[in-house]
Amino acid sequence: MIEKLHHNAYRCRDSEETRRFYEDFLGLPLVGTLEIGQTKSGRATQTLHTFYQMDDGSHLAFFEAPDMSFDFKPQHDFDLHIALEVASPVLPVMLAKGKAAGIETRGPSDHGFIDSIYFRDPNGYVIELCAKRANHDAEMDPDHNGARDKLNKWTTSKAAAAPA
Repeated sequence: MIEKLHHNAYRCRDSEETRRFYEDFLGLPLVGTLEIGQTKSGRATQTLHTFYQMDDGSHLAFFEAPDMSFDFKPQHDFDLHIALEVASPVLPVMLAKGKAAGIETRGPSDHGFIDSIYFRDPNGYVIELCAKRANHDAEMDPDHNGARDKLNKWTTSKAAAAPA
């Protein structure tokens, strides 16, 4: 049924500013642009849709739509972040590159099964670069990690604590 992610799409303030971050800084090549002059509902628009390709063939995509208001605000990690997988040796290199470029940078963070560093892109989105540890696949195996049981316990606990 569902094979893999083709693209995730987000709004951006400025397509060129976004390109500099995703292509020049992160190294994701710009592989496609789509100019949209009319929405499927028939509304006239001036929108540019850009696509940046990752090694697995999936894409991050952005819409610059100056004719539509959008509140760009810094995102908290728990609200929204985009996590991109890299090899472990890439983390210190990219951390140093981000700091040298004056990009908001933090980390590394030890999550037990991955190590991560974080950047803030020009639109306010948090971008996480994460590297798998040797135990990653075991930790992400629902047959052994109790994911469903933990979710059920969380849901039951939350319902019990809710005011009547």
